Amino acid sequence: MALVDGSFFRPTSKVYDHPENFGLRVEDVLIPSSDGVALHGWFFRARDPIGTIVHCHGNAGNITGHFKFIQWLPECGWNVLCFDYRGFGRSTGKITRAGAVDDTSAAIEYAINRLDIDRLRVCVFGQSLGAVVSIVALAREGFPIAGACFDGPFSSFRREAAFVTRRAWHLRLVSGLIARYLISDDLSAIDYVASLPMMPKLFICGTHDPIVEAQQTIDLHAKAPDPKELWVIEGSGHTEAVRGEIEGGRERVLEFFNRCVPVQDAVTVRSPQ
Repeated sequence: MALVDGSFFRPTSKVYDHPENFGLRVEDVLIPSSDGVALHGWFFRARDPIGTIVHCHGNAGNITGHFKFIQWLPECGWNVLCFDYRGFGRSTGKITRAGAVDDTSAAIEYAINRLDIDRLRVCVFGQSLGAVVSIVALAREGFPIAGACFDGPFSSFRREAAFVTRRAWHLRLVSGLIARYLISDDLSAIDYVASLPMMPKLFICGTHDPIVEAQQTIDLHAKAPDPKELWVIEGSGHTEAVRGEIEGGRERVLEFFNRCVPVQDAVTVRSPQ
């Protein structure tokens, strides 16, 4: 079961790109996780920041590839903390499902406790698997954050395994058996989402997502406490809202985060490029 569960994580140490190529100012950070694992992260600082967003990336690669999902946010007035789960990139340790949740909790706690940012203006942006583990971490720890955006989360590990295996013709007939007997459902978002803190929440899904069926995200939104929003993007694939390919996608996400905190008078809210 552990071997098959491991298929949800595809860590690499490959360097995909550099923040300097996007004109970003970056600070290398080390974040201690609960069991002594050292997590590597990047802190992108905005001028006159509105607040800080903790970005929880998806299941493959590392932050050198995923930071491109958020590279536009510092220019719009938001600090961003990106981090790698254990076993990803330059983080130590070996990835596990529970470890990924613990690492997400550690990253959020690190952001809240940084002395150079306003702890009342911290938000979370989770994508795909990162949205799943951030839901669990936020529900379990009850962090006092300002808001959270969950982009393309799946509701349960077994349901996601069944969906993916059904799309493979040679596994279609046994997809249910694979999900039921080879995949554990521990730490599934659907079991935690109702316990999320009473903060603004935005759930995003695409109707043509080949990786996570939109209904899983819709079900999570339905079970989440208010205040909450659901954005179903017609014709969109997986986590495409902020790639720059969906018209108005970045603007809508930015507008959500800006509503999560009172915008300071001294800050000029900028539009994403």
